[in-house]
Amino acid sequence: METTLSAEPLVEMRDLAFAYDRKRPILSGINLTIPKGKLVAIMGGSGSGKTTLLRLIGGQLRATSGEVKVAGNSLTTMSRADLYKMRRSMGMLFQFGALFTDLTVFENVAFPMREHTDLPESAIRDLVLLKLNAVGLRGAANLMPSELSGGMARRVALARAVALDPMLMMYDEPFTGLDPISLGVIGSLIRSLTDALGATSIMVTHDIVESLQIVDHIYFLSEGKIVAEGSPDEIRASADPFVHQFVHAQADGPVRFHMKAKPFAEELGLGVSI
Repeated sequence: METTLSAEPLVEMRDLAFAYDRKRPILSGINLTIPKGKLVAIMGGSGSGKTTLLRLIGGQLRATSGEVKVAGNSLTTMSRADLYKMRRSMGMLFQFGALFTDLTVFENVAFPMREHTDLPESAIRDLVLLKLNAVGLRGAANLMPSELSGGMARRVALARAVALDPMLMMYDEPFTGLDPISLGVIGSLIRSLTDALGATSIMVTHDIVESLQIVDHIYFLSEGKIVAEGSPDEIRASADPFVHQFVHAQADGPVRFHMKAKPFAEELGLGVSI
C-alpha cells in the first residue's frame, strides 16, 4: 500500500486552535494535511479532540484561531450558503449509522439524492440499487432498520454516505459495536470505496488492528495536540511512549492507569507505605 502524502492536499489545518470557551481548550497548534485520494486515520484516547476535528472539517464548528481549508477553500471565512454547497460533496458515516428508523433501507439511501438533486425517480432507483449492491445489501432494500443486524445497518449507512459520490468521506468510529466479521467487512468496504470513488477519507477510530491494515497515514492526538504521525509501518515501529502504549494496549504509560491522588497509606490513615 502506498503511504506517501505527497499528493495534492484536499484538507489542510494550519496552527488551528479550538475552545468552547476560555476555560475549555479542546485543540491547539494543530497542523495536518489530508491528501486527495488517501485514507487517513485520526487516533487518540477518549476526549483527545478527534471528533471535534471532524466537526471543524465539516463546518459544524468554527476554529477559534488558525485555518481550515477544504479543496483550497477556507472554512473560516466561508459564507453559510457556500458552506452548505460544499457539504453536498462530503459524506459522513456516524458512529452508530444514524439511519432514519421509519424509512426502509431503500428510502434511507435515496434520501440524499432526493434532497440534493433533481434526478428522476427512475435514475434514483438505479443509483440506490447500485450503492446497495456495492455494500452487498441490494437484497435488503425493502427491509426496515429494525430488521437489520448492527453490521448490516452500518453498511446501509455507508451506502447512504456515498450516495452522492462525495469528494470527502468522514467516518466517526465506524467499527464501534461490531463483531469481528462485520468489522472486517466494514474496514474492507471503507478501503475499497475510497479507491473506487477516488475519494479522500478521514477515519476517527480506536481500532488499531483493523486500521493499520487499511489506512495510508495516521495522526495521533493527545490532550488536543498531534503527538505523532506516520505510515502504518512507521507507527508499528514507533518508539514514542504514547504511540507504543496505544498500539500495544498497555494499561500504564504516558496515559496513567492511576489518577493522581494522595499516597494510599495517607488516605487510609496508616503510618506505613503501601
